Amino acid sequence: MEKICIIKKYAAQVQEFYLKAKRMPSYAEMLRIFGVRSKNAVFKRIEKLVTAGFLQKDATGRLVPARVQQPVRLLGLIKAGFPSPAEEETVDLLSLDEYLISNPQATFLLKVAGDSMFDAGIHPGDLVLIQKNLAPKSGDIVVACVDNEWTLKYFEKKQGRVCLRAANKKYPVIEPQQELVIAGVVIANVRKYK
Repeated sequence: MEKICIIKKYAAQVQEFYLKAKRMPSYAEMLRIFGVRSKNAVFKRIEKLVTAGFLQKDATGRLVPARVQQPVRLLGLIKAGFPSPAEEETVDLLSLDEYLISNPQATFLLKVAGDSMFDAGIHPGDLVLIQKNLAPKSGDIVVACVDNEWTLKYFEKKQGRVCLRAANKKYPVIEPQQELVIAGVVIANVRKYK
């Protein structure tokens, strides 16, 4: 139990640095963060953090956080219908990274500009979370390059033909004339209200 607490302490220290600096600390910076004198001691701590799932290595072998967000208390369900008596009870802890991202290496964010997906609930300024390694199915919202122009649209495939459809009647259906490259499938939409 004590070892787990120490590993979590190391993870919190690295995460705090990452959130402030917007990058992972160097080995030299980790000497100071962990309060050790040798890079070998830093290496051993990093291996423990990777094994415990707090850090991971990307395709190039560089360290990246497995989670960026601290877990938040999940208090239960809220009815979106008729009001009911409120009871606050912590059900679990939930990290938004864990909830939204199953494959960090294949996932990226894009900020939405334009209103072509408005009726799908995707508004200008929203962030969409995209996963690259998913095969699109009809009805999925995708990020696509159509004839050298990038767009966010519904993917539709009928009788072997592919088209991209907006979620706003102002926009026409797009049928690729030369090339269609699907960069990924939208797996989540994030909107900040305040």
